[in-house]
Amino acid sequence: MRSIVVREFGAPQVMQVEQLPDPTPSAAQVLVRVRAVGVNPVDTYIRSGVYAAKPPLPYTPGHDGAGDVVAVGADVTTVKPGDRVYIANDNHSSPHTGLCAELVLCAPTQLHHLPAHVSYAQGAAIGVPYATAYYSLFRRANARPGETVLVHGASGGVGIAAVELARAHGMFVIGTASTERGRALVQAHGAHVVVDHSAPGYLDAIGKATGGTGVHVILEMAAHLNLDHDLTLLAKFGRVVIIGSRGRVEIDPRGTMGREASIHGMLLFNVSAAELAITHAALVAGLENGTLKPLVGHEFPLEDAPKAHEMVMSSGAIGKVVITV
Repeated sequence: MRSIVVREFGAPQVMQVEQLPDPTPSAAQVLVRVRAVGVNPVDTYIRSGVYAAKPPLPYTPGHDGAGDVVAVGADVTTVKPGDRVYIANDNHSSPHTGLCAELVLCAPTQLHHLPAHVSYAQGAAIGVPYATAYYSLFRRANARPGETVLVHGASGGVGIAAVELARAHGMFVIGTASTERGRALVQAHGAHVVVDHSAPGYLDAIGKATGGTGVHVILEMAAHLNLDHDLTLLAKFGRVVIIGSRGRVEIDPRGTMGREASIHGMLLFNVSAAELAITHAALVAGLENGTLKPLVGHEFPLEDAPKAHEMVMSSGAIGKVVITV
């Protein structure tokens, strides 16, 4: 089988396609033929060697994917050959096989039903982005119907997921994006109001959209740029969940005091196996009834994995970056 192999940490070009033996499942494993792999910013941090938890070299990258079950071990009862599945490497199950390969071994708990009307590329857009959005909204922020949610950087994979989930749960959704195309897509996926966060006065536009009452929940993809401003947008008892940050930021803590606001960090790899099972049960239901419609922005063949890693970190990237296998 063909597989991406990383033999040293570094630039995207360290990812090379190699020919490896086909894997064979044990009694507790499932063999999946991969059709698409999602690319997340964390994949680039791991590949470059700057991430805190580094895999032993050599390794195959990829946490999210979708494909078809080829074979199951004797002890596996939850899936069968021929099933369409999306894969969410949950950091709790063994093995931790990277997904940028034609065939991969998975634990049954990493596999979730992929409805027939959802493409493989869309399936590869679910694992990290949608689980991150769900956990941020409903566990870290405890967002409730009727509240106003600001998704800061809403045109990316996590952002689109958050917009869809918040809208489906009866929240008033404000999204931001820096390009005209991105704003149109954010609105198409359910945002009530969409703002250009690169335009002067965009903070005033967000305040106006809330009628002056402020935002109850902010999901923040770029805290290094926005966190201090976010605190000025919050309603009383408002919450900010930091999903992404690429550096340090200075804030005025007084922005939290009068509002009794709170700032929450989140990291999907900290989520328990039981909580992940709940999360994916909800996501599968949303896929089945058509509420959730993952947006694939760019697709690259396996050989162009370096280009996919460059794209996911580029400014203004829209939707999910996917590698097709």
